[in-house]
Amino acid sequence: MRDDRERLHGDDEIDVFELVGGLWRRRGLIVLTATIVGGAAVLYALFATPIYEAKVFVQPPSQNDIAQLNYGRGGSSGLGMLGVKDVYEIYLRNLQSESLRREFFRTIYLPSLPEDERGGSQDELYGEFQEVLSLGAAAKETPNRFYVKARLPDPQQAAEWAVHYIEMAGSRGKVEVTKDAKADATIKANNLEQEIKAARESARKQREDQVAQLTEALRVAHSIGLEKPPIISGNLSTEVSAGMDGSLTYMRGSKALEAEIENLRKRVSDDPFVDNLRQREEALAFYRSLQIDPGVVQVYRQDGAIESPDKPVKPKKLLIIVLGVLGGLGIGALLAFLLNLKSEMGVRGSREHSGMSK
Repeated sequence: MRDDRERLHGDDEIDVFELVGGLWRRRGLIVLTATIVGGAAVLYALFATPIYEAKVFVQPPSQNDIAQLNYGRGGSSGLGMLGVKDVYEIYLRNLQSESLRREFFRTIYLPSLPEDERGGSQDELYGEFQEVLSLGAAAKETPNRFYVKARLPDPQQAAEWAVHYIEMAGSRGKVEVTKDAKADATIKANNLEQEIKAARESARKQREDQVAQLTEALRVAHSIGLEKPPIISGNLSTEVSAGMDGSLTYMRGSKALEAEIENLRKRVSDDPFVDNLRQREEALAFYRSLQIDPGVVQVYRQDGAIESPDKPVKPKKLLIIVLGVLGGLGIGALLAFLLNLKSEMGVRGSREHSGMSK
């Protein structure tokens, strides 16, 4: 019984030598399969549409590129200076925005497709577009340096699309940053205008209060019959003259008080008596008329010139051919193994049937 079990167990094991021998006997099948699959890989590598990759890098602008944005800022203006980092962050936000990708997809990518392809699923087309245009950080060591990459069959079009995308982001960023700077100037001008109005109103009320005080002092001067200020000799004269305000204002005399009241009432404008009014008016005019020329503002810099790629990144012909040949050998070996196994199982079944018959 034990000999029978060992014989049966030995029959179930795969003999390596028999396996190699079986594969060698069917080497023609393996070679044929490898030739077919490898040939298909060669044909694909030769006739597949080549894909070219164009990549453009961007980096922060220089201080000179954003100089005009800081006109009227800093110092005592109350407006903080805009730094290179602030401006570049606005650009990167637009560069990575989904709205910009959608705009590029609608205005550039879709019109480039054949008419029959445009009518397909927009989600599928947008998914394909994601593979065509991509962006990211250039390296961990330079987190403020980004790239935009375009992959297309036409190398010149790939370069144009990459540059056009960063320019679209630049235009958006420039509009946003100049609009923000203009808004800051408008707010500053509105605040100055309110300050000037408040200062003029305060000066008017002060003049009215002064008239009321002088009128009261005039009544006192009339009541005591004091037309002219008293003549006081010596040091006391200086002290009394300096103190002819407040409760002693009547000592100026009724004539002087009447003239001063008349003058205050006939005053056409209080502007000459408002502190720093002209300086604030000049600042108001400056901020109201402040214009920022977008043409001299840059929110990014292109790092190096971009040229049309002359070598496709896809397909990798040598890799495809090698993988095709290796895959063909593997498939051929698997087919040969299965056929050999089937043949052995048939032989084994015949032997078992013969044994049972005996």
